[in-house]
Amino acid sequence: MGTDRHGAAATSLSVVVASRNPAKVNAVRAAFGASFPGATLDIVTVTVDSGVADQPVSDEETRRGALNRARNARARRVGADYWVGLEGGVETIDGELLAFAWMAVLDATGHRGMARSPTLPLPPDVRMRVARGEELGTANDAVFGTVGSKAGGGAFGLLSGGRFTREGVYAQTLCLALLPFINPVYRAEPEQAIEKPEK
Repeated sequence: MGTDRHGAAATSLSVVVASRNPAKVNAVRAAFGASFPGATLDIVTVTVDSGVADQPVSDEETRRGALNRARNARARRVGADYWVGLEGGVETIDGELLAFAWMAVLDATGHRGMARSPTLPLPPDVRMRVARGEELGTANDAVFGTVGSKAGGGAFGLLSGGRFTREGVYAQTLCLALLPFINPVYRAEPEQAIEKPEK
């Protein structure tokens, strides 16, 4: 267990990741390493149900999937410091298919941190395949002639020529989801509203 579960001063942390996907696991390792510098990380992976479709098709469904994964990981593997759920999803807005992901982090005291990744517009060929029921990773592999892209750079890497990667985007998003655990301002009581004097 870390010496300070709610701060960056932890010396060792046990983290359970609700995925065995290398890109997701590496993102978790990078985010926790950046957020808790100097801490020894014990990363454990588990496979759990998301409680949503294999390919979530809305912001709400994707967010729910990430939170379900974190909760199910906590039920599957007790005694850790943190449990992490990551869920990629898509949503159609004004006829354009957009890809993104939600990150959910839970700790043993009941605190929660969540953040959504940047949004990636997808090309027409990918949109057509997803509309036919293919998962995004499968559609990307078919369009770009790749194999297992979701375990690597993902759509972010394929479309940006490697300038962005799934792992990198997820790691940055996880750093944001971890802020409630390391920045004490999130645990401070809100100040009472101060009434402005009448002029």
